[in-house]
Amino acid sequence: MESNPNYVFLSLKLLGALSLLIYGMKVMSESLQKMAGENLRNVLGRVTSNRIAGVLVGVLLTVAVQSSAATTVMTVSFVNAGLLTLLQAISVIMGANIGTTLSAWIMSAGFSFNISDLVWPAFFVGIMLIYGRKQRYMGDLLFGVAFLLFALGMLSATGKEMDLAHNEALSNFFASFDSRSMLTIVLFLFIGTIITCMVQSSAAMMAITMVLCSGGVLTIYQGIALVMGENIGTTLTANLTALTGNVQARRAAMAHLVFNVFGVLWVLVAFFPFVNLTCSFVGFNPAEATPSPVRISFALAAFHTTFNVTNMLLLIGFTPRIEQLCCWIIKEKPVPEDTEFSLRYLETGVMKTPEISVLQAQKEIIVFTERVQRMFTLVRELLDERDKKKFDELYVRIEKYEQLSDKMEYEIARYLAEVSQAHISDETKAAIRHMTREVGELESIGDACFNIARTLRRKRDAGREFGEEQYRNLYRMMELTDESLANMNAVMRARSHSGLLKQTLAIEHRINSLRDELRERNIDDVNQQRYAYDVGSSYVDIVNECEKLGDYVLNVVEAKLKDREIA
Repeated sequence: MESNPNYVFLSLKLLGALSLLIYGMKVMSESLQKMAGENLRNVLGRVTSNRIAGVLVGVLLTVAVQSSAATTVMTVSFVNAGLLTLLQAISVIMGANIGTTLSAWIMSAGFSFNISDLVWPAFFVGIMLIYGRKQRYMGDLLFGVAFLLFALGMLSATGKEMDLAHNEALSNFFASFDSRSMLTIVLFLFIGTIITCMVQSSAAMMAITMVLCSGGVLTIYQGIALVMGENIGTTLTANLTALTGNVQARRAAMAHLVFNVFGVLWVLVAFFPFVNLTCSFVGFNPAEATPSPVRISFALAAFHTTFNVTNMLLLIGFTPRIEQLCCWIIKEKPVPEDTEFSLRYLETGVMKTPEISVLQAQKEIIVFTERVQRMFTLVRELLDERDKKKFDELYVRIEKYEQLSDKMEYEIARYLAEVSQAHISDETKAAIRHMTREVGELESIGDACFNIARTLRRKRDAGREFGEEQYRNLYRMMELTDESLANMNAVMRARSHSGLLKQTLAIEHRINSLRDELRERNIDDVNQQRYAYDVGSSYVDIVNECEKLGDYVLNVVEAKLKDREIA
């Protein structure tokens, strides 16, 4: 007599297969991102306002990385970094929803033949490429594919072993739900949403649904209701990522939710006719008493694709209205004063796409460079200020900027350190080292600015005043220093670095020459008693700090250009 299946062991085996499936897709996604690197970022960053182009980019990227969550998180990251508008992002997200349906077709293939036969060659070639070093990212990709195929084969085999159709208790439980009732459909939709939110993987949810449906436990209608819930649950990933992003990033994530919720609502209105239509595409009849496991898995995949394509066709013309709705749901917050600490582009928490995180850090560093130049502008104003009250107000603002620069250095450097711990390419690791140097030098610029401000305050508190010639010389030095800072900002924003280092070196040479000239002249003026020694000391301190500031600027530019050479 045949023994009953050991459901405890088989359940653990099923969970292990699902874990391996999620891990395989994660490895595939990360290896493709490392292989593509800057090219992947450029493709997404060059999406135009053409909606069809945005959809195609979303489809292709999701097919490549095999994760709509990864594409959506990348898209939200680009909106957060200001490289994509909300309108452009909506079309990319629509495409991502279509691209992710390929996963369902791959899984349905796993239920139609022994797909695990392809695993062993993939493992062998993958390990050879990894040890060969030159093509190690391709090896990682093959390992991810192998894990994915192995998990699919194990899921299919475990589903057959469990023989759920002959489990009387389980069959009776699900049979108690009337699959022709809309109440049942809504209930299973809700269950699919909750489970997908918990496991954070629409692929895992699709695999669970296929196992249950092919095992005869769930009807096709109940299974499709779970798939619809998965479409809503998968939006949680992007929304969690966007929580620490800016307003536009949160709106992009909200657009993903709005798009999928709208799709589910219209399908519910015409649920049974629409499901019957999609099933007919693969020759499956929902009324079959004993449906073929292969056909039922293909029916699920067909519904998933038809649903997302139809939803895109219905909404592609209404992307401006979706944008308006998201803007209405998520209001713009008041912009904090520039001296208040805030990060515009960096996300905290778990980074789903490390390669994209580097780009966000670059955008934040650009903000840092702009702030240190504004800080120096305040220092120049402080030099001219004679009114005590206004002087003190300016000094307090400069002091806040100095505290701000300290915090920005710490947060950006800490963020980069976290990114460097992830699985990233060697080129990206080198870029992170140069970026860490950039933020350190930018913080030194903030220190130099504050040192000048403190020198001016000490001079004023001592009741001393510079002569007209000293003021003229300081204006010249500060003009050159400001030119150097402006050039640094141009370098940080420029796409091409042709001639930028030469220009920076030329400015630095002029600053050094003027510094030497003014120090020599100061010695003569003090010796000839044209002004007091302490006045001359303060004067030279400011000149020296400006020269140091120029050195820090040169260091930032050199680090940035090395970073760009790597990219």
